[in-house]
Amino acid sequence: MRNKIITPKEKKTVFENFISLSTLQSINYILPVLVLPYLIRIIGPEKFGLIAFAQALIQYFMIFTDYGFSLSATRQISLCRNEKEKLCLIFSSVMTVKLILAAISFIVLLLLIYFIPKFKADWPVYILSFGAVIGNTLFPVWFFQGQEKMRFISIINISGGMIYAIAIFILIKTPADFILVPVINSAYFLITGVLGLYTAFKKFDLEFIFQGYSNISNELRTGWSIFISVVSINAYTATRIFAVGLLTNNIVTGYYAIAERIAYAFQTFPLDSFSQAIYPRLSSIFARNKKRAYRLMNKIQDSTTLIFTLLMPIVILASPLITRIVCGAKYPEVISSLRILLVGVFFVAINAFRVQFLLVSGKPVIYSRIHIAAALIGLPLIFVFIIYFSFLGAALATVFIEAGILIATMKLVAASGFKPLTNRV
Repeated sequence: MRNKIITPKEKKTVFENFISLSTLQSINYILPVLVLPYLIRIIGPEKFGLIAFAQALIQYFMIFTDYGFSLSATRQISLCRNEKEKLCLIFSSVMTVKLILAAISFIVLLLLIYFIPKFKADWPVYILSFGAVIGNTLFPVWFFQGQEKMRFISIINISGGMIYAIAIFILIKTPADFILVPVINSAYFLITGVLGLYTAFKKFDLEFIFQGYSNISNELRTGWSIFISVVSINAYTATRIFAVGLLTNNIVTGYYAIAERIAYAFQTFPLDSFSQAIYPRLSSIFARNKKRAYRLMNKIQDSTTLIFTLLMPIVILASPLITRIVCGAKYPEVISSLRILLVGVFFVAINAFRVQFLLVSGKPVIYSRIHIAAALIGLPLIFVFIIYFSFLGAALATVFIEAGILIATMKLVAASGFKPLTNRV
């Protein structure tokens, strides 16, 4: 009898993790829907744009401190989850690297504020936003994902997210209160980070020992290809808001940032939840049965493509209504940006599991090359398009970049020894 692609036990584990992550992300997206209109009305698009610009800068530091561990360390943990000695070694090594990178990040931020007038003018916003980097560094999301215990992540973040929303409504009352927004955001990350770390120690009986050069360098080498890929990805994703902020003004940045947040919600929910839930399981299956893992990936990608093919035209047509619900008004700048960005979302969705499978199958170099090429082409494209088309240029560049990644992935996956997705193993 033909072996099943995924066993009932594995299906149950993936489903439970998917539900946990989907619940978490649904709360994370519902809360902004409630908070965004309120913030825009109270502090205005200009201050909202300044905060979005600061968060885009802080995002670079969060990427730097993550160092691709959300993928590389997750895979390591998933392969030795029952070996306590190895778990403690990996945990200690990864946390040591992350703490060192966080310290370097803060020094870089201070240098930017000191030497660059644009950052110096609003330095409190950037300093107060940095707490998010520290909290993100402490929260071992990668460890829980590797252990396939996503419910811990959900419980902590949902509780923190609700407190964050309540704090916004209670504390932000006048335009001058905009400075409290990065404070509340940093507090959310710090509290959830500490709680996540405490939960990891308590539930898994971990031990942390600050590691020496050998283990630090080993973790840096292990995660290097993925880190370069993540940096490359964010070179043309996180940079969009940052570039709009550099080349336009805070009001325009605010409009574009709203559109991008709405588009990001459709891109990641529930797709990102399922991607995170299935990644460690696919890695484990691939280690035992390569054909079985590939068949499962095919099935998931085909289903995802069908869903987004049917969904995206409806969402694009409903963009004015969505914008009004989120923003409290029909901002034409938001609507036009959103419609273009949603085309890019479609290209991301129909390629999500195909490109992820390169990491599952131990081909991080190919994965890295795709996104490095996208960054080298996409980064200058973003700036050129913004210069000529203002904020719409960032959205247009996104569509071209994601379409290019889709084409490159299809060709390189086939060239790497996998059969085309239309075939079945």
